[in-house]
Parts: sequence; C-alpha cells; structure tokens
Amino acid sequence: MRTDYTTVKGHGQSELVIHKSRFITYVQRAETEQQAMDFIQDIKKIHHNATHNCSAYLIGEHDNIQKANDDGEPSGTAGVPMLEVLKKQQLKDTVVVVTRYFGGIKLGGGGLIRAYGRATSEGIAATGIVKRRLHYQMKVIIDYTLLGKVENEVRQSNYSLKEISYTDTVDIYIYCPVSEKEVFINWLTELTNGQAKFETLSSDFIEFDI
Repeated sequence: MRTDYTTVKGHGQSELVIHKSRFITYVQRAETEQQAMDFIQDIKKIHHNATHNCSAYLIGEHDNIQKANDDGEPSGTAGVPMLEVLKKQQLKDTVVVVTRYFGGIKLGGGGLIRAYGRATSEGIAATGIVKRRLHYQMKVIIDYTLLGKVENEVRQSNYSLKEISYTDTVDIYIYCPVSEKEVFINWLTELTNGQAKFETLSSDFIEFDI
C-alpha cells in the first residue's frame, strides 16, 4: 500500500495559442480508469466541434493503467507527449485532455509534440500539484497539568493538530505520518515522562502543496 505520492490538486484549465491554433488543456485527478474515461467524454461533449480532443492518463500505485490517445493527430504526436509529461513529473491518478482548434497553419510532427507537451505542462501548473501522505489520526490522552507543555510543543512541530477535547482528561487528536508513528509515540512519551496514553484511530491521506 502506498503511503505517499504526488498528484494534481483537483481540476484545472489553461489555454495557449500556437500559430493560430487554440490548445485548451483540462486536468483532473482520477483514481479509477472509469473516472478518467468519464472526464474525457465530458470534455469531448463540451468541445464536440473541436478539431481534436487528445488525452492521456496514469492510474494506480505503479501506473498500472496508462493510456494515450492522439484523436486524429499523427500517431505519437499528441497523446504520448502528454503522457510523458505526466511521467516526468511523477504524477499519479491524473488525466489530461488537450482540445485543439486548428488555426490553419500546420505545425509538423515536431511542432505538435512540443505543442501538446507544453499545453500539458501549463495545464498542470495552472491546476497545482500536491503531495498526498498517509497519516494516522492519533488520540493522545494526558492530564490537564501537561496540556500547556504538550500543546505548545505539538504546535511547533511538524505534526498536524486536529482538535483538543476536554473531559476528565485532555484528549489531543494529532495526525502523524504512518512511517513516523514510533518516533511520534517515543517523542511524546519522553515529553510527558511516560504519562501520555495513545490510541490509533484511523488512517487518512493529508495533502501538502508542492
């Protein structure tokens, strides 16, 4: 199971004009091939009168599913360059569609490869990239006398404080990376002189902008 990976922030769009041809790029996160295919079809419906709607996507932890479609452009000049940009940026679960409205000037094979590659790169930049890292939600139970010290240290650390619940004890809910659970527990155990109790509640992906 993957514990961290890079993907696009969500949905994004960009546009550029090269020798009078319009290249409109649409980017979307897709965690299944069906989601990617549905997204491509949605763009094709919006731009049903476009000259081309070229696409590429990478799905799965090990890029198990990857497809590239030139949609009428010369073979290897659109979908593959788009897919190569996704691979070069090491993006996971990402689908891209570049819609082209032909402007009357042919770009040639090399020109098309550069155009679709650039369109894809600009679309990704407009969308934004995030690192998704798997975290445990930890419940840390302490006495009220330790609250100020522990809260201050947690807020100054790299761990994410979710909330604090006040009952007979103080329950602090903190996210820590899966790979750092032991380090996290040892750190707070030392900080509280062994008075903290720990519960692992769940695991969730947290996103960080890159």
